[in-house]
Amino acid sequence: MSDETRSDTYAELAALGPYGVHPGHALITMVEPHPGHEYAYNRWYEDDHYYAGAMAMPWMFAGRRWVATRELQELRYPETSAVARPVTAGCYLSTYWVTDGRYDDHMRWTVGINRRLNRDGRVHQGRTHVFTAFQDHEATVYRDGAAGPRDFHALDHPYQGLVLEVIDVEGAGAEGAGKRAELLDWLRSRHLPKRLAGSPAAMVTVFRPTPLPGDRMSYVKQVEGVDTRLTLLWFLQEDPRECWAEHFAGLDVAVAESGLGRVELVAPFIPTVPGTDLYVDQLR
Repeated sequence: MSDETRSDTYAELAALGPYGVHPGHALITMVEPHPGHEYAYNRWYEDDHYYAGAMAMPWMFAGRRWVATRELQELRYPETSAVARPVTAGCYLSTYWVTDGRYDDHMRWTVGINRRLNRDGRVHQGRTHVFTAFQDHEATVYRDGAAGPRDFHALDHPYQGLVLEVIDVEGAGAEGAGKRAELLDWLRSRHLPKRLAGSPAAMVTVFRPTPLPGDRMSYVKQVEGVDTRLTLLWFLQEDPRECWAEHFAGLDVAVAESGLGRVELVAPFIPTVPGTDLYVDQLR
């Protein structure tokens, strides 16, 4: 077995490189099963792909799936979104943490394993990637300071909901990157602390997208907004439907008033229940 799997190489690799617990990178992927494929997609993802195509990979140390029922989809805004067309597209969201400094190592494995899974007929084709990107961690803002779970706990802690927010700025290249840095500073120092205070959100993690490699799978489109976007994940201690109007209905207005960017998507989700089809009938 050692000759077939190069087991000795694992011992060598374990002694090299970073191995902290900080989520330096994330995979954030929002997917829409094709109509009529909802059950098949959910069973494939829950029973096979979540493990073989994600959690079994090196340096991907935490993961969680989320779902937006039709009721949750109808809370999304803005109506015209550069991320989701229509804005209700993408009823499943998967989030994964990757160890800081291990993006390149993980990416080589993920491209290789997905080629193998595709070749072996273990990739469900009845789906559309609405918003899929590996992202680099930029900041985490906590509501309660040093108290409570840290960001590396976030995908294992029993949060009751998640809000995905995507913000874009104008410009491209160095101009876009400069404006995004200004937006990030405002979010981290002013906007997020104010919004978190007294809210059901325990933390917000902020990421920026990175380009996918040229040898990615053909059904995953290249990432947009590499120079201009920020992706925010709000981790909620309540069901988002119970606190939406008070805490999340006006995020686009606040960003617009800052003059630093525009919100392209605000989308609430609740956790899936692994090994079940509990919410599949509520997607359409």
